[in-house]
Amino acid sequence: MKFFLIFFLCLPVLSFSQSQQGFKISGTVTGYPDGTAVSFLNQQTQTPEKQATIQNGKFTIKGQLSEPSFIVMVFGDQPPAIPLFVDNSKIQMKGDKDHLDNLTITGSKTETEYQEFSKAMKPYEQLFMQESGKDPNSVKAVEKISEDFVKKYPASYVDPIAVIRVMQTSDNVALADKLYKEMSQNVKETMLGKYVNEQLAIAKINPVGSQIADFSETDTAGKNVKISSFRGKYVLIDFWASWCRPCRMENPNVVAAFNKYHSKNFTVLGVSLDQAKAAWINAIKTDGLTWTHISDLKGWNNEVAAKFKITSIPQNILIDPKGIIIAKNLRGDALNKKLDELFN
Repeated sequence: MKFFLIFFLCLPVLSFSQSQQGFKISGTVTGYPDGTAVSFLNQQTQTPEKQATIQNGKFTIKGQLSEPSFIVMVFGDQPPAIPLFVDNSKIQMKGDKDHLDNLTITGSKTETEYQEFSKAMKPYEQLFMQESGKDPNSVKAVEKISEDFVKKYPASYVDPIAVIRVMQTSDNVALADKLYKEMSQNVKETMLGKYVNEQLAIAKINPVGSQIADFSETDTAGKNVKISSFRGKYVLIDFWASWCRPCRMENPNVVAAFNKYHSKNFTVLGVSLDQAKAAWINAIKTDGLTWTHISDLKGWNNEVAAKFKITSIPQNILIDPKGIIIAKNLRGDALNKKLDELFN
C-alpha cells in the first residue's frame, strides 16, 4: 500500500468524539516480538502515537471517531506506513511483518471503498507527484476513475480523495468542482471534505496564469520584505514550518534546486508558519536554507498563509519575473523538472 499528497501534508489533527459506539481494530500480524508498539501517525507532526502493543501476534485498538477518518498506522515506529480508513465499526486486520503491503483489512465499509478506489488508481500512482511530462491518456484515465467512483458512491467518505487525485493530475478545476458538488453534504462537512473545498478555493483564487497578490512580512532580522521586491526573478514561495516533518524532509530538495538554479535568476522565499522564533531560525541553519525567510510567528494564523488560503504544508507557488503564477505545489523531482524546463 502507498499513499500520496494529503498524507504527506501537515493537516490539522483528527478530532475524536465521545459517541456511544466507537471502533475496534482487532489485529493479527505475525512476525513481531511481544511488546512491539502499534501506533497512529499524528497527521500534524507525522510522529507515531502509540495505541497498543502486540502480544502473541495480536493487538486491539479501541476508540471513537467523530467521522470516518483516514489514519496511518505503523508497527514498531518503523516503515512501511499502512494507510487505512477507520469508521466506528469492528475492523479486522490480518497479515505478516514481511508482507505488510498485503495486509487484509475488513469490517470497515469506508476502507472497502478506499481499497476499491486505490486498486483502480494503482497504475497511475506515479502521476500524483509529477508536475510535468504527464501522459495525457493517463491523466484522462485518472479523471474517469475519479468521476466514476464519485457517481457510484456519492456518499462515500473516500470521495474527497477522488477529487484530490483529479486536482493532482490535471488542471481540470471544473471537473474537480463538479465532483465536489456531487458529494453528499455529510461528506463535504468532514475534515477531508473541507480540505477539498479549501483547495478548490485556492485553485479558483490563485490560478496558474494569474498575477500574484502583493504581500509582506518581516524577515529573521525584523526587516519588512515584499514579494514585489523580487520582480525580475523566478521565485518559489515556500510555505513551511520547523515543526512540520514533511517540510523538513522536502527541504534538501529545495536546497538542491536553489543551488542548481540560483545563478539563473531563481530564488526562494520561505514563509514560515512557526510560532517560536528560536525554533524557526535553528531549522533554517540546520537545513542550510540560505535564501530569504519571513514570518509573523502566528503559526497557522500566519497572515500570508491566510491570504493564499494555505491550510496544509508544505505548499509552494512558483512565479515568473513579472509576478505571474506559473506553477503550484512542486515537490520532489517535479520541482527540478519544472526548473529544468524553464532554464534549459
